Amino acid sequence: MNEFMKIAKELSDDNLKTNVGGPFGACIVKNGKIIGKGSNHVLANNDPTAHAEVMAIRDACRNINSYDLSGCELYTSCYPCPMCLSAIIWSNINTVYYGNTKEDAANIGFRDDFIYNFINKLNNNEKDDEVLSLNSMDREETIKSFNDFANKEDKTIY
Repeated sequence: MNEFMKIAKELSDDNLKTNVGGPFGACIVKNGKIIGKGSNHVLANNDPTAHAEVMAIRDACRNINSYDLSGCELYTSCYPCPMCLSAIIWSNINTVYYGNTKEDAANIGFRDDFIYNFINKLNNNEKDDEVLSLNSMDREETIKSFNDFANKEDKTIY
């Protein structure tokens, strides 16, 4: 077994004993060294975003004091959910190795298919208010902050 995937699996297995969250673990590697680890802590933290991959990203960013994880690889015990995929992309990780599939996760009660379906509907300009009602409001005012940012000379784009 790959040494880093083994760590992701061990983090997943530890959650079976502690009940802090689902059976998911992840670690982030840069230049052959682990810089961040995480396991699912949704239940312990009362935080629906505390997935293993997000926790590992938070840990890695703290450890290297940067929001940019370019050049890193993520090893995770399961195919990342849509939220985690987005977080991985935002953090500039461009290689992910995963163990279990999203179908394996669905088979034990963790299903993400409705989110993928929702995103597909958005891409086709369809609505699905049963999942989430998205409503534009007050853009004529909120755009002013964006315009100010666009004109800001000392801005950082990330």
